[in-house]
Amino acid sequence: MFDFDQWIDRRPTRALKWLKYEGTDILPMWVADTEFKAPPAVIQALTERVEHGIFGYSRPSPQLTELIIKRMAERYHWQIEADWLVYMPGVVPALNLACQTFSAPDSPVITAKPIYYPFLHAPGFHGRKAAYVEMVEKDGRWLPDLEQLEQQAKHSELLLFCNPHNPGGTIYTREELLAINEIAERHNLIICSDEIHCDLLLDEGKPHIPYAALNADAASRSVILMAPSKTFNIAGLCCSFAIIPNAELRNRFTRAARGIMADVNLLGFVAAEAAYQDGDDWLDAQLDYLRQNRDLLVERLNQVPGVKVLSPEATYLAWVDISALDLDDPVAFFEQAGVGLSPGGQFGGSDFVRLNFGCSRAMLEEALDRMINAIHQR
Repeated sequence: MFDFDQWIDRRPTRALKWLKYEGTDILPMWVADTEFKAPPAVIQALTERVEHGIFGYSRPSPQLTELIIKRMAERYHWQIEADWLVYMPGVVPALNLACQTFSAPDSPVITAKPIYYPFLHAPGFHGRKAAYVEMVEKDGRWLPDLEQLEQQAKHSELLLFCNPHNPGGTIYTREELLAINEIAERHNLIICSDEIHCDLLLDEGKPHIPYAALNADAASRSVILMAPSKTFNIAGLCCSFAIIPNAELRNRFTRAARGIMADVNLLGFVAAEAAYQDGDDWLDAQLDYLRQNRDLLVERLNQVPGVKVLSPEATYLAWVDISALDLDDPVAFFEQAGVGLSPGGQFGGSDFVRLNFGCSRAMLEEALDRMINAIHQR
């Protein structure tokens, strides 16, 4: 019904992912959007809206808000209220706004390391220092060092959290989240949790639990960030939302956003509503396809001497350990082989590269062939 094997040439569209390697045959496997056409319902809704022909200022429909409320209840067993929602054009601006709003200039902002690089940069953009908690391997998964978190929490007001974690793909269990919540409660931390990959769950039977859904205390100290963008490959339409149960935190957040945070564009609202209304059959099919891509990648790369990758439980982003290869410049090495990856140092892990496997099976197989051949021939 949905053809994820289809090759769609994005090069004429000024797509950031492909523009980086314009004029080369390097396969771009870096930035986190996929090579999959968006759900038919999204394309139809956008087509109808474009045909209307007027593109003035817009507001979210009541239907979109109701769809989000319904989605939180059905997928995550989390009952939210309409006035908890704050619409915004992206999760990254929200991370920055959280640093400005919920931390004093002399209070370090805690974040994990490695992590999606805007987490690392956001504190400094607002005159704050960053305090790091290392992600460590435990039983084949990446988890934060809780002893480090305990120490850092003594001197901070804010934790920038990522669930599922990017990179690495960890889906946090209830017990793991409760352990973090105990530290947050003990030290009165506010938690800004990026949960943009919450629908991209590859390990069946492992549910996503929004941090604020844990208990009343977690809800009282949470800013939860979500979006349809990664789920339905509509990131360029820039529609996301924060869910903030605590009215005092929500008011501080919205006041700080005045005059700074742009509104969501009207096509973003249209796409989000169509995706949440009619996109889940497509999503289920995409997840099946991504699971097969994930399994292929993990199997093939873990057979290569000097390479190790833990199987990501979520996302379409593999965190590949190439430390044993002792490469001076891992990204340049793989670009010479014809594969463009994200540098691990960008995320705080210089012995790694991040590989986006949200692409056709043929593209993934070609990229893996190129990488493996280059390693064997070095």
